[in-house]
Amino acid sequence: MPALPTYLIEPIWEQFRALLPLRKVDHPLGCHRHRVPDRVIFEKLVQVLVFGCAYERIADESCSATTLRRRRDEWIGSRVMEKLREIVLGAYDRIIGLELSDVAVDCCITKAPCGGEKAGRSPVDRGKQGIKRSAVVDANGIPLGAVAAPANRHDSTLLGETLDALEVLGPLPEQMSVHLDRGYDSETIRERLMSRGLASVISEKGKPAPLQATKRWVVERTNSWNNAHKKLLWCTERRGRVIDFWMAFSDVVVTVARLIREAWTRYRWESRPHRRP
Repeated sequence: MPALPTYLIEPIWEQFRALLPLRKVDHPLGCHRHRVPDRVIFEKLVQVLVFGCAYERIADESCSATTLRRRRDEWIGSRVMEKLREIVLGAYDRIIGLELSDVAVDCCITKAPCGGEKAGRSPVDRGKQGIKRSAVVDANGIPLGAVAAPANRHDSTLLGETLDALEVLGPLPEQMSVHLDRGYDSETIRERLMSRGLASVISEKGKPAPLQATKRWVVERTNSWNNAHKKLLWCTERRGRVIDFWMAFSDVVVTVARLIREAWTRYRWESRPHRRP
């Protein structure tokens, strides 16, 4: 049973392979073991992302856990996944179109049983170690960027870093509204958004604000899509840049899945799925 459908993983791999730095596969003297193909490593990392299993569990005779970690770190050093996320967002914007007039920001807390650089005491899990993920999405729930921080950080303190992720998109619409829940309800937040030229739509404290009646529900849905990738829901990584790698990988998968789903009713192509994803 593959971790992801072929129609989804193949376009991601083709673009990912194009971003990999060129290097010789074999040693010039022929006295070393052959380098494990990048495709093998990529498929193993997809399984780690989706199933959340340990590297030792997914390793076999074709690839060891040490090789998985080493190749992952090579790709992190080359910023391949960050570049891929920008390319995927650009492709979605050209083919479908990003709805940037309304964006939503919210946080979710996940478990981090091993602690690490971005872990802290979770206020919703009896003080156990957790990670808070602050994400910004467009009006259709397409992930535009995310920031990881300790679970005991307040949501409002991460808003600035989260909105900085929009810089990779280039010029933004003049009339752009940011939809937030009542946890961001303060004059300080409104002033910060105003200084960025953004309009604030914040649920007020003490007043009912049904999620379905606002434009914030899309970010809640996107958080659930990301949490379907168990590596984020139960994060055992300790280094911050490795956590950022998995967050970017998850965003790429979610965005490509939405791109294929939306394009299915508009376009025809050779590898188009027989039924709507």
